[in-house]
Amino acid sequence: MILSPGTQIVTRIAVVPVGGGRAHPAGAVAVIVKSPSNAQHSYTVRFADTTLAQLHLDELAPLKSMQREQAGLGQLASEDGAAPTIDEHDLRRHVIFRCVVGSRAYGLDSESSDVDLRGVYLPPAERHWSLAGVPEQLENDAAQECFWEVQKFLVLALKANPNVLECLYSPLIEHATPLMRELLAIRERFLSKLIYQTYNGYVMSQFRKLESDLRNRGAVKWKHAMHLIRLLLSGITALRERRVPLRVEDQRDRLLAIKRGEIAWNDLDRWRLALHAEFEAAYAATALPDRPDYEAANAWLLRARRSAVQD
Repeated sequence: MILSPGTQIVTRIAVVPVGGGRAHPAGAVAVIVKSPSNAQHSYTVRFADTTLAQLHLDELAPLKSMQREQAGLGQLASEDGAAPTIDEHDLRRHVIFRCVVGSRAYGLDSESSDVDLRGVYLPPAERHWSLAGVPEQLENDAAQECFWEVQKFLVLALKANPNVLECLYSPLIEHATPLMRELLAIRERFLSKLIYQTYNGYVMSQFRKLESDLRNRGAVKWKHAMHLIRLLLSGITALRERRVPLRVEDQRDRLLAIKRGEIAWNDLDRWRLALHAEFEAAYAATALPDRPDYEAANAWLLRARRSAVQD
C-alpha cells in the first residue's frame, strides 16, 4: 500500500527534520507531501512548523488508523469502507452460501480460467452488535473469493445488482445452509423491472468508456466488451422468462470471438444497439413487477438475525 500525498500521518518514532533542528517526538502529526514509488523507499512529510522529514512506512501511521488503534478500535472497518483482514477460519465459520460465478458458470471458461467464488456470510450476533461491527464484505483476492454480509447482499439484490442476482441463480453451488436454501427458494421475488434500468444503464456507461479508449488509445478491453454483451442477453431473458440465466452455450462462439477481438468494433456496436432495442421491447412486455418483494426479503433477514442470536 502506498499512501498518497495529502494524507495526515502520525510518527511512530522521534524524527529529526531534514537539515537538523529540534526533533519531533513520536506521536507528532504531519502530512505527506511526496510519496515513494514503492514501499521500500521513504515518504517526505511536512510538520506544522513547515520542517520536512523522510520516513519509511513502518515509521509512520495514517492519522485515522492511529486514532482507531488508540481508541481500542483497531478491528473496526476503515472510514472508506475497507474491510478488516479476516482469516480463512472465520470465513469457513460464517459463510452460509458459496457458489461459482464468472466464466465457469457462464460456460465461457477455458483450462486456464480461474474459479471465482461469491457468496454470503452471516456474522455472529455479538460481533454484529459490537463497536467493531462487521465488514460489508470479506475478500480474498488470492483465492478469487468475495462474501457479502447478509444485509448488504439483500440490498444489492433488491437493487437488481447483476453480480448478486447471478449468485442467486448460479448453477454451481458449493455450499448452502438450510437458511440460505430458504432464500434461494424465493429468489424470483428479487426480480423486477429494475433489471432494465440497472443492466441497461451499466452497459451504456461502460460502452461509452470503451469508445473513449478506442478513440484515445486505439485499443479496447475485449473481454469486458464480451461481458457487457452477455449482460444484455441475460437481462433480456430475465425480463421475458422471470429468471437470470448464466449459461450462454447458444452464444458461446460469438461471445468468445468478441473476447479474442475477432469482431470489428462497428459490428459489435450494431449488435449492442440491436440488443438495447430488444431489451426495451422485453421491458414493455414483461410480467415482472415494478419493484421487488421488499417484505419477503426483510422477513428472511429477520429470521437470519434471530438464528445468529440463537447460535
